Amino acid sequence: MSAGAGAAVGATGTGLSADDVAGRAGVDRAQVDELIAAGLISEQGGGFTAGDVRRVLLLRGLVDGGLPLEAISQAVRQRLLSMDFADSDVYRRFASLSDQTFADVSERTGIPLEWLAVMREATGWGRFDPSARLREDELGILPWLETQLRLGFRRPAVERMLRALGDTLRRLAEAEAEWFRTEIAEPYIAQGRVDEITLVDPQNHFSEQGEQAILAVLRAQQAQTWVGNMVTGIERTLARAGLHVPVTRHPTICFLDITGYTRLTQERGDQAAADLAEALAKLVKHTSNDHGGRPVKWLGDGVMFWFRDPGPAVHAALEMVDGVRAEGLPPAHVGLHTGPVVVQEGDYYGQTVNMAARMADYARPGEVLVSRSVVDTAADAGLEFSAIGQVELKGVVGTTELFVARRTG
Repeated sequence: MSAGAGAAVGATGTGLSADDVAGRAGVDRAQVDELIAAGLISEQGGGFTAGDVRRVLLLRGLVDGGLPLEAISQAVRQRLLSMDFADSDVYRRFASLSDQTFADVSERTGIPLEWLAVMREATGWGRFDPSARLREDELGILPWLETQLRLGFRRPAVERMLRALGDTLRRLAEAEAEWFRTEIAEPYIAQGRVDEITLVDPQNHFSEQGEQAILAVLRAQQAQTWVGNMVTGIERTLARAGLHVPVTRHPTICFLDITGYTRLTQERGDQAAADLAEALAKLVKHTSNDHGGRPVKWLGDGVMFWFRDPGPAVHAALEMVDGVRAEGLPPAHVGLHTGPVVVQEGDYYGQTVNMAARMADYARPGEVLVSRSVVDTAADAGLEFSAIGQVELKGVVGTTELFVARRTG
């Protein structure tokens, strides 16, 4: 069978042959015959359907996940399990293969193979091979890449964006799967309503509402970050015209760690760690946002934050330490340092980041430590700083002058 046969036949998703199904699913014809013999797919009205292609894709995933095909077949025969849900439009997420290879697409569009390789990495589907065919959902990404190519976007920027997109949406998909499992699948199974799980949303309204919610949150986040871009762009325009003298201002990086986190998880287990992370997330998100900051990433035993200004950053750190204590969580210890950072894929790197992390490690439980750069730029912020002198921090060359931060009075 030719590489393009699977996509060229049955454009409407009906009247497909067994060879078409195999081609669109990217499996051998023998595997399709095996599923036919097991009674898991069958011709209806003169051929197979797009739903059958999805069933093949899904069943392949189940078998790859260690589930025996015979057991699945027996469960279907005994009406303990149904594969009919694959006919629903919501399961178009199980995309079939197109008739275009990565090499063909690159030659036709001019999109570099390196970009296409990162695109495949972002979608999470298998190892990149120029001779492999694109999934139909990947075709939807090509116009976006073509536009970036036409506008002259640099390769590192395009690849960083693709990786950030893939990583962020992977975490979202995993959270969604866990959410559905705990709130729908497991309760229904416990009640003996297994066959009703796939009927929760027969009209796909729930799924559509979820996608609308994701888009709404994305646009709200974009509105905030776009304003930051606008401020920077307008500030530079005014500076070039001699209408404004910009003030050089470095961000403040803050690390908050939880004392004894590792011991706690060892003693109480993974669920305790998850509960701790959830409680900490609720606390620090609101506090950091109230002071013009945001969480950058969650670490095993704490959080890294970015703040525009050092004074509000220190106030936020002090509030978070108090809040952790009030919640009955293990005490927190914090380090803050102001300085230049390198931004990539929504994360921050550089000596400023390293310094703040090492300061948090050095801080005692319940203590907020800051560097000289924070003290010098957080003047008149309702804070007082007590010098503890020059100290040696692990992984930092030389000594560093540190201060304990407290509220004035």
